[in-house]
Amino acid sequence: MNYRTRIVSDLREIGAERWNAVLAREAANPFVRYEFLRALQASGCASERTGWEPHHLTLWSGAELKAAAPLYRKHHSYGEYVFDWAWADAHQRHGIDYYPKWLVAIPFTPVPGPRLLAVDAAARDALAAALQRHAEASGLSSLHALFLPEADAARLDALGQMTRRSVQFHWFNRGYAAFDDYLAALTQPKRKKVRAERRKVADAGLTFVRKVGADIGEADWAFFARCYARTYAAHHSTPYLTRAFFLELAQTMPETLLLVVAQRDGRPIASALALFDAERLYGRYWGAVETVPCLHFETSYYQMIEFAIERRLAVFEGGAQGEHKLARGFEPVTTFSSHWLSHPAFNEAVQRYLEREHGGIEAYVDELNERSALRRDATSAKDGE
Repeated sequence: MNYRTRIVSDLREIGAERWNAVLAREAANPFVRYEFLRALQASGCASERTGWEPHHLTLWSGAELKAAAPLYRKHHSYGEYVFDWAWADAHQRHGIDYYPKWLVAIPFTPVPGPRLLAVDAAARDALAAALQRHAEASGLSSLHALFLPEADAARLDALGQMTRRSVQFHWFNRGYAAFDDYLAALTQPKRKKVRAERRKVADAGLTFVRKVGADIGEADWAFFARCYARTYAAHHSTPYLTRAFFLELAQTMPETLLLVVAQRDGRPIASALALFDAERLYGRYWGAVETVPCLHFETSYYQMIEFAIERRLAVFEGGAQGEHKLARGFEPVTTFSSHWLSHPAFNEAVQRYLEREHGGIEAYVDELNERSALRRDATSAKDGE
């Protein structure tokens, strides 16, 4: 089939119904929904001003949207979580512009999920080919697709792109009926450690409230925004996301939102925000206005795990990186990204680098599995990952 290719700078030109109808053919993922992407742009978080120019690549048959990719013209490498600073530096040292570049990704969101949205395999193949042609014709330095499914990385690899692997840590629900069942799956030392951490928080007089969707009120959002900003301030940086962005999510997709609030004598002192769908819980943002030992683990992990067990969610993704998650029953999962550089010599050099890195990633995952906090007799199925 011959498709018409169209670059869309504002998702309102497509509309929620069309975009989400194509997404519905994929695995559920709230971050690729029209509402999430639109909130990023409407709030100014992902915009030309912040170096994230929307140039979403779409394929059409008449008035029907057949395929789409969240594509950005990027003027830096912040907010990506797949690091290419060394590649940018090498270009600069040789007097070659690296920025702007093309990026297929969900801004500020290192969550694996669909990136080549399509109504069928033929449309997906056409979209992948259109992306490659667009990058080559643009004259920009490179094209990168981040945290995409392995099958789509292979699809882009067949077009001449390079596959890069990295590691995240996910928690898998093995049919636990309660938090104690999860603890029973851990080795005795790790089980003891988790119980000790939870006891420290309880002994500090803290209680927790979990709020979903419309139950999250204006005061909750104001406090969460304060916590979120403090997390970045502690690292001497500026938050990527604004209160306006979170309030937009609260208006347009509240059914995906979970807010955990830690309280002392009824006064909030910490909060963590997650998104969820029918299968997965995605831990995203956290912050506190007081320092309490183990508060982060309780708010961002254990409360989330309890929620996942209650809702019978299969997977809890706790965010990028973090070997400390391994000691709490999370398991290493390989993630994939695809890369193409227009300069032949740089492309070849990166290819050699990624081949070496791939071997290191495989060895790293094997080592992590040997250090698993799970008992050897615990089921190791990973929900197809």
